[in-house]
Amino acid sequence: MSDTVSVHRRKFTSDYRREAAHLVIDTGRTIAEVAREINVGEALLGRWVARERAAGGAPAGMVGESERAELERLRGEVVQLRMENEFLGKAAAFFASRNTSRTASR
Repeated sequence: MSDTVSVHRRKFTSDYRREAAHLVIDTGRTIAEVAREINVGEALLGRWVARERAAGGAPAGMVGESERAELERLRGEVVQLRMENEFLGKAAAFFASRNTSRTASR
C-alpha cells in the first residue's frame, strides 16, 4: 500500500471573503497582518482585497480622520483589555494553586 496524504482545502463563503478584504480596506492594516490574524495565506487574501477594490468596495477617501482617530483609540483599548485579561488569568491561576495547596495540606 502506498501512503497518501489527504489534502483538505478550506472553502470560504463570499461573505467571509468580502469581510476579510474589508479588514484590510477599511482599517488600513496590511494584508500580511490580517492574513496572520484570520489564518489564511497572504496571496489568497491579496486576491480577495484586489477583487473587492475592483468591485468598488473601497470607499472614496478610504478612512477619514475621525474614523482613523477612533480606530487608534479602540486599538489602544484592545491592547489594554488584553493586558488586563492576561493579568486576571494569571491571578486566577495563582489563587487556584494556593487554594489547592491549602486543601492538600489539611
